[in-house]
Amino acid sequence: MEKTTRFRALLRREEMLILPGAFSPFVARQIEAAGFEAAYLTGFGTAAAVLGRPDLGLLTLPEMVAHARNAAAAVSIPLLSDADTGYGNALNVRRTVEEFEGAGVAGIHIEDQVWPKRCGHMEGKQVIPRDEMVAKMRAAARARQDKDFVIIARTDARAVHGLDDAIERGRAYLDAGADVLFVEAPQSAAELERVAQAFPRIPLLVNLAAGGKTPILPPKELQDMGYRIALFPVDTLLAAAKAAGDVLAHLRRTGTTAPLYAKDMMPFADFLHLIGAPDLLAWERQCTEPKPPAPPRP
Repeated sequence: MEKTTRFRALLRREEMLILPGAFSPFVARQIEAAGFEAAYLTGFGTAAAVLGRPDLGLLTLPEMVAHARNAAAAVSIPLLSDADTGYGNALNVRRTVEEFEGAGVAGIHIEDQVWPKRCGHMEGKQVIPRDEMVAKMRAAARARQDKDFVIIARTDARAVHGLDDAIERGRAYLDAGADVLFVEAPQSAAELERVAQAFPRIPLLVNLAAGGKTPILPPKELQDMGYRIALFPVDTLLAAAKAAGDVLAHLRRTGTTAPLYAKDMMPFADFLHLIGAPDLLAWERQCTEPKPPAPPRP
């Protein structure tokens, strides 16, 4: 089954779909190995991993698509990707959808921020006019070649014009062809509940960014409200950053990492297995080792 079709099927379930964030292909492999049914390629994490910079609109379409292609190819589970603002107007959005669909991801979300955008849980966001985003959603829905490729409309209007405007924008974006609605950064359980009540029977996505503005409620509570997708976008990134910092501080202080190897690092052999080295080497041997000669005919 195509990854897009599998992702569509996951969205039709009553059960909440939890998507951990990957900032690299090997983390996407870890997400699959941990038993998750799908993964999320975070734009915030990609900007940090690829550029070493914050999520402030510095990442370009080719850079994000290349990262998405590598992550999607590394796993057998569906991958949802951040596509920022679609990187321009309706015509640019057409190209964005074509590129991400060709990269093998199962769906993307596009937001209504002014470009250059910024992380949805940072201050100082601005949003484009509603009609401009409606045109982008219409373009995204028309541009896909695979009918199961999922288009998610994200609105950042809560931080700019308030929750009422975010809800009205959400209705317009769904009418324009979006499959899922993503209201970014509600700031309380009451706001989360209000969004859910405004969109019964609509697949809703909630972004549970560690340290962000939205309260991290239990999955069952969010599911009962009506949410179907929960992103945990930066948890692996923040955990990796702390682990790397701790190892480097110990190395700087002591001149060695030997005491950390057994308890604070993945064994080298396990990491090779994670990134598929044994399978690739076995495949290489099958291609390069000479076949035994066929037995002589009687």
